[in-house]
Amino acid sequence: MSVPLKAGTWNVDPVHSTLQFSVKHLGISSIRGRFSDIEAALDVGDDLGSTSLTATVGMGSIDTGNADRDGHVTSSDIFDAESNPKMTFTSSSIEAGADGSYQVTGDMSLHGVTRTETLDVTFFGTGDNPLDGSVRAGFSATGTIDRTNYGIDWNVPLAAGGFMLGTDIAISIDAQLVGPAD
Repeated sequence: MSVPLKAGTWNVDPVHSTLQFSVKHLGISSIRGRFSDIEAALDVGDDLGSTSLTATVGMGSIDTGNADRDGHVTSSDIFDAESNPKMTFTSSSIEAGADGSYQVTGDMSLHGVTRTETLDVTFFGTGDNPLDGSVRAGFSATGTIDRTNYGIDWNVPLAAGGFMLGTDIAISIDAQLVGPAD
């Protein structure tokens, strides 16, 4: 299947893109946060088989709206961002679905562990940026990972049963990619 984008490298515009996550807290609500240090490149080939995605996230760039919590999450208890400063994703396959949807499967490396994960991706089309003349492409992606699969096991048992933090991390990405120059 052909790719609805011009061949070449499409780079993420971090100013117009977000990587957010949520995790259950105390079993009764969710804590949400985002990462500000994101890089990604979609190398578009002639078809999906020759198209690939790579992404890198700076683990120290987390923002949950609480500096003390951010400090704990980046500490050796959870991310150990000093020893594991980056999370990476490298696609191994991209499969088309219906109506501009795709499944992107690849190797995610986090906390010194690499596992295969799949993201559900929606393509929203392209548009010209009138300020700089660049062509932009819009995507959203969602997925869920189990943090314990990456050796991120820190938790606190609750007196009523259960644990302070859920194991599933919901990921939500809104990305604007800048197309290759003519």
